Amino acid sequence: MYGFPADLDLSPALGQETTQLCVGPYDLQFSFGTVAFAIQSKVEIWRGGDPAGIWEAGGWPDPAFYQVLNTALLAFAVLDPKRLSLRLANGLELLLLDTSEQYESMQIYVGGLDGAHII
Repeated sequence: MYGFPADLDLSPALGQETTQLCVGPYDLQFSFGTVAFAIQSKVEIWRGGDPAGIWEAGGWPDPAFYQVLNTALLAFAVLDPKRLSLRLANGLELLLLDTSEQYESMQIYVGGLDGAHII
């Protein structure tokens, strides 16, 4: 709904690993160190330019999401207002998508900051 700000700073997450994925009927949650994500929109996993997995509300994540665990975040990039890329040390790319024009798609909490980035 609001999109990813071009100046979104997730640098505290670099080099950090996620140790758990929390799956609810309408959200997916994970964190890299002090940066936490609560996502209510589509998440894709890519490997070498090919789709490897997907999660959407109402479903269970594809098995590729297991490979996100205990893997460091190498880089992040706001590709455009609707797409955020998270590149992992094992060659995977998480693509977070802002898929709603009517509702908030996710919240990103950066440790030490008040409140969340509402996407």
